[in-house]
Parts: sequence; C-alpha cells; structure tokens
Amino acid sequence: MSTRIDARFAKLHQEGRAGLVTFLTAGDPDYAASVAIVKALPGAGADVIELGMPFTDPMADGPSVQAAGLRALAAGQTMVKTLALVREFRAGDDATPIVLMGYYNPIYIYGVTRFLADAKAAGVDGLIVVDLPPEEDDELCIPALKAGLNFIRLATPTTDDKRLPAVLANTSGFVYYVSIAGITGAAAPDAGKVASAVARIKRHTALPVAVGFGVRTPEQARAIAQISDAVVVGSALVDAIGISLDQAGKATTGTLAAVTGLVSALAAGIRGARREAAE
Repeated sequence: MSTRIDARFAKLHQEGRAGLVTFLTAGDPDYAASVAIVKALPGAGADVIELGMPFTDPMADGPSVQAAGLRALAAGQTMVKTLALVREFRAGDDATPIVLMGYYNPIYIYGVTRFLADAKAAGVDGLIVVDLPPEEDDELCIPALKAGLNFIRLATPTTDDKRLPAVLANTSGFVYYVSIAGITGAAAPDAGKVASAVARIKRHTALPVAVGFGVRTPEQARAIAQISDAVVVGSALVDAIGISLDQAGKATTGTLAAVTGLVSALAAGIRGARREAAE
C-alpha cells in the first residue's frame, strides 16, 4: 500500500529537505473560513495537512487548540462536515496528504466501519488518534490499515526502548515525535534532546520522523528541520486564527492572511535548513 503520505515524504527526501506539517482544527472559526484556509495551505508552503476533529474533551490539547475546538463546535462543526471539508479540498488538490487527528470517541460514535469508508472516499490519507494505545490496535488501527489509511502513532520523551517497538508495530506513514512532555503549545523544544530522540527512533524504524509540539517560529522550525524529516506546527497557527477574529469570534478579512503568512514564514525557515545543511 502506497499513500499520498508515502509519496510526499519520498518527494521531500528527493528534494533533500524536511517537510512542513500544518495542524488546524476543522471548522475553526466556521466551516466556510476553514475551507478557505485549508485550501490555501499548500500554496503557502504546507507539505502535509493535519485536521483536528473537534471534540468536547481534548485531554492532550493546550488552551489554544481547545479554544479552536470549542469555536468549531459552536459554529456547528460535525464529523460529517469535517469529511465534507476534506472532499472540498480534494476537488482542487489530489496530491497534498491530509491526516485527521483527534480522539477515538467521535469516530466510535460515527461508527468505525462507516467512518473508515467515508474518510477514504473523502480523500483522507491517515489518522492520528491520540487516546488509543497499541494494545487497542484491533479497535481502529488494523481496520484503518486494511481500509488503505496510514495509522500514525505518537512517540514521546517518555517512550523508552522497551515501549518503542509496541508503538511502532502497526505504525505507517510517519512517526510523530512529541518533542516535549505535556500538552500542545506549552513550551519550546530543545533541539539537542530532539536530535538524540529522533536518532533513537530511527534505530527502530525506517519511517520518516516528524517532530511537533512547541514549534512556533521560523527559527525553531529551521532548527528542528535540520534533525528531522518534518516539522509539525499547530498551536501557533491556531493562535494566528484566534488573534485575527473580531470581538464576536468571527473571521475577518485578515484571518486567511494571518495563517498563510505564518505558514510561508515557517516554510521559508525549513527550506533555509536545507541550505545550511548543504553548505
């Protein structure tokens, strides 16, 4: 099975650079604005798009992503609308990988078999479900792989060598290394510690390693890009949306540019890492 994710990382490897993985919550601040933002991400420099599935109890998310989820839910975002958003995106872009990220509860309520079929048909390429450990692989991971979707697992600073093989067992697409212990957007990653962690993970798998949690600036993105296969940025982009909204929490004329401007700057930082490494 080869997916858009596999193809994109192969292309990045060919180009000799790390990728930029952008995270946004589907439907934030509303459906129409979210569609416009997501459609603009590849042109701004995003290589892979992660879309958060809004949920009322997002235990691993920091305040920014929690707020985005609440905005989306208040604006009427549902799983059906999230898959519709992916379909709208796919109508104009058949190459950029899309990963749905979130929690198992909304998938379980939707129905696993129905969800996997609808996600695949909509053009979803992979899933990150943060509250399903490897011991529960029969629940969603194995069926997802059979449906042709990558199942991407998180590794953290506390995932030791004894635990890592279990985490990697059915992982595909890429490994998402959470660079700091704690919730999203809480602190900046330490490049030295990240480098040794990425090297350790690569001793166990040939999969690309993407690093996220805490990356907010082009400088941080450049530093992480020199030691990983991709850099994941989420909270900073979600904050860019939040700051751009009007007093009623609605999108403004500056919302789209706030996101695309930051994505462009991050992408330039990452591309700068390749030049530094090549010199």
